[in-house]
Amino acid sequence: MSDNTDSTTETPTRRDTLKYGTTLAAGSVLAGCSDLVGQDDPTQRNDDRGSYEACIEPVGCLSLEEVPETWMAITGPWADMAIALGQRDGFQPAGWYPPAYVFDRVGVDWPTDVVAPYSDGKWDKEFFYERNPDVFLTDPNYLPGNDSSWDESDTQELVDTVAPFFGNNIVRRREFHDYELPSLYEAFDRLADLFQERERYEAFARVNEEMQADIRARLEAASERPEIGLVNFGSSPSEGRFSPMTISSEGVEMKQYRDLGITSAFSDESADGGEIDYERLLEIDPELLVVHSGVRLTTEDGEFDGEAFVDQFVTPILEHPVGSQLTAARERNIYPGGSFQQGPITNLFQTELAARQLVPTEFGEFDPEQFPDVPEDEQLFDRQEVADIINGVFEQ
Repeated sequence: MSDNTDSTTETPTRRDTLKYGTTLAAGSVLAGCSDLVGQDDPTQRNDDRGSYEACIEPVGCLSLEEVPETWMAITGPWADMAIALGQRDGFQPAGWYPPAYVFDRVGVDWPTDVVAPYSDGKWDKEFFYERNPDVFLTDPNYLPGNDSSWDESDTQELVDTVAPFFGNNIVRRREFHDYELPSLYEAFDRLADLFQERERYEAFARVNEEMQADIRARLEAASERPEIGLVNFGSSPSEGRFSPMTISSEGVEMKQYRDLGITSAFSDESADGGEIDYERLLEIDPELLVVHSGVRLTTEDGEFDGEAFVDQFVTPILEHPVGSQLTAARERNIYPGGSFQQGPITNLFQTELAARQLVPTEFGEFDPEQFPDVPEDEQLFDRQEVADIINGVFEQ
């Protein structure tokens, strides 16, 4: 292999450098230490020279000289958090995210051609190199946790040649977790450290706290609130199959239900990965039937498809001889539930959604043809205020 000594040659990219078998970790925008990857090479540490530090389990602490300009998030919570912190320009889309219409309501131009670097149970390593972000906003254990052929050396390779990881799989407890799952706002707080966006984080936290306080003040007593029967999106009412879920599971995907003090009609035992039929569902007879991630159904233009939801989940129940006897069917309380891929922006909409479904007499009737739009006098948070925080136009 010969050296290229042409004076016009530009600085090699990370991909070019890989080709020549060296590493750019010490010279990249980000370089840090990680409990996962165990970097012992002093050229890959900036602890003594770094201007600030950001920490999260299981990664440990990253020492940073500059705020990362580009980032990749494989799952929705981290993408949502980064967007909330004003980082839209650096977004390298690559994964599974909440519905785009949520972000449209706060003025965020959401990418429409998102492709996940994953197929047939395998990660496409080349995809990560092609995107070449300054940081991966992903739990490093998420990669081997979803691909048995991926191991720590593959993750180490990306850290050494592309960028460090910063994230935690906060959606739900997985088999690869033996460490803390921070709450949504705990993770959001730590990401604010990474992007040095303390003011935006605090402004967002105030919006959330004010909405939560307003909802709590208007909710009926806990003993008067209905139980909900939460079923997985993979349930098939037309085939008489329902996959029950509880709202007590650890992780951010159930945040809105826990915040509203909602109780589950299903026990942990009945929701342990099994299926139930109409007869068993009628025995439990939940007052509300909610399809987890039902909001993911969208039209060609990316809006929520209320007609498709009714066709797939409501009509088959109403037309079934046993299903039609359900309290939720008789009272037309069959609803789309929030996306499990929620960060702070999506959670505001989904908490408002859950409140309207739980107590429509107080918070307004849910209309599948109207969602996610809500009459202004019934909105539980100010969309323009959220947009202003994202755009950096707010009082600090």
